[in-house]
Amino acid sequence: MTPILVTGGTGTLGRAVVRELTTAGQDVRVLSRRTGGDLVTGRGLDAALRDADTVLHLATTLRGGRDVTATRNLVDAATDVRHLVFVSIVGIDRIPFGYYLGKLAAERIVTERPHTILRATQFHDLIRTLLAGAATLPVMPVPAVRAQPVDVRDVAVRLAELASGEPRGRAPDFGGPEVKTFRELAGEYLHATGKRRRVVDLSLPGRAFGGFRDGANLVPGNPAGTVTFEEYLTS
Repeated sequence: MTPILVTGGTGTLGRAVVRELTTAGQDVRVLSRRTGGDLVTGRGLDAALRDADTVLHLATTLRGGRDVTATRNLVDAATDVRHLVFVSIVGIDRIPFGYYLGKLAAERIVTERPHTILRATQFHDLIRTLLAGAATLPVMPVPAVRAQPVDVRDVAVRLAELASGEPRGRAPDFGGPEVKTFRELAGEYLHATGKRRRVVDLSLPGRAFGGFRDGANLVPGNPAGTVTFEEYLTS
């Protein structure tokens, strides 16, 4: 059995994907800074790729330029890889946000190898982190947009399925089971944490916020995830 390489395998999504693959009996190899590797510098990359014919590229950073560099290094080194699976974000071609532009550039690099790209909506963990930060204020500001948060466990199951198959190019986008406003999500967060805050909608100018306002971050026709944000909070 040839190993499956998971970049970023110690992150939030990476740990869930490694768990799915291991449970399925796959031989999994992890490359991350915590394991002594570094895609940006290339440290440990050749050893991690040795004999691997499938790679799940999950490593990411909030600095889009580093994402592009890391993906370029991986693709250049992965000359013998049969299938490169890349997780990306819904709407990055319609929302000109710096981090998203880096993801879009990384997608283009991935297409140089036999690949599958899965775009997912925002993770529950990210939404909770944003709301937790807003809830530290006496008045809780939230963006006046909708979201379709998805559980990393649902995304991990889908990525493991895709990795076991043939390259598919762009796979159908993957979204959570519900589309809700941030005000509604804030209400669920406050209820789950027992906090009381006055929630205020915040509208921002610019094309990036306009993309969110227009729903470019949503896939309501494909609610593939099963765990709602409320269920995530209570678990």
